[in-house]
Formats: sequence, structure tokens, C-alpha cells
Amino acid sequence: ITAEVEVPQYGGEGMIVTLGGRFGGYGLYLLKGKPVFTYNFVDLRRFRWEGTTALTPGKHTIVFDFKYDGPGIAKGGTGVLSVDGKQVASNTMPYSIASAMMTMDETFDIGSDTRTGVDDTDYQVPFRFTGKIGTVTFKLGNEELSEADKNALEVASKSMNN
Repeated sequence: ITAEVEVPQYGGEGMIVTLGGRFGGYGLYLLKGKPVFTYNFVDLRRFRWEGTTALTPGKHTIVFDFKYDGPGIAKGGTGVLSVDGKQVASNTMPYSIASAMMTMDETFDIGSDTRTGVDDTDYQVPFRFTGKIGTVTFKLGNEELSEADKNALEVASKSMNN
């Protein structure tokens, strides 16, 4: 995920992009001016990447890059959070949520969070971004699922919709 943002003179705060919420998902946001990426594993555990200093006023490029430990369903990986080309946080997580299960009752939002938060201890919705968001870009890697994995996800998805 790459976000081009502009932090106002009085400092920035708020959601840049989120998918999911209290029961699973992720969010990239500024909290007290510091960049944060939170991955919520079905409200059982949260994995967090957080910069140590608040962003200065002006334009910044925030990147969250995740290297998946696949192939297979719901594997973990290593995430790196960077600002303006400099790494500010790195963390690993041993597992993830299968994509088909990510957000059954949540939303994909840019600039605010319109349903439930990925971490209620960090913010309360709608947590509107106080600066400007130029672009948010997702670069997807290669699919790392076997045909058996794809079939298992399809069966699980169909059973949940019945």
C-alpha cells in the first residue's frame, strides 16, 4: 500500500485507508501524527507497525509493504512501514485471515472509517483524516494459492452464504 498524503501545519491525524474493523481487517492511519499500520486478526490479536515520530507538515509518501510467507491459505509474513523511503517499523506475524473471510460486514474506506475501528484503543470512528490524501495505491503480488486452496476457499465462502 502506498499513500501520498499532505500533513497540515497543525499536524495530521486520522484514517488513510482501512478494510475491515473490530472483528478483522487492517488500517493505515496517523495517530498523534505518527504513521501506524494495524492488522486485526479476528479480534483475537492485533499486529502493529508504528513510526516513532510524528510526520512534519507537508507532503509525505507512506508505504506498507508485506511479504507473504505463502504459498497457502492464511499464512503470515513480514511487514515494513516506511515514510519517504525510510523504514520506520518492521514486524512479522505468524498467520493472517483468508481473504475470502476478511470483511463480511465491514467496508473499504479512504479518509475515514465508516463502520467499526480496527483498534478501538487507538481511535473512534469516523476518525477522519485531517490532511489531504493525494493517492492510495495497492500493488498486489502473485497469487500464492494452489487449486486445492482455491477450492477450499470457494466451499467455505458458499457455506457461509447459505
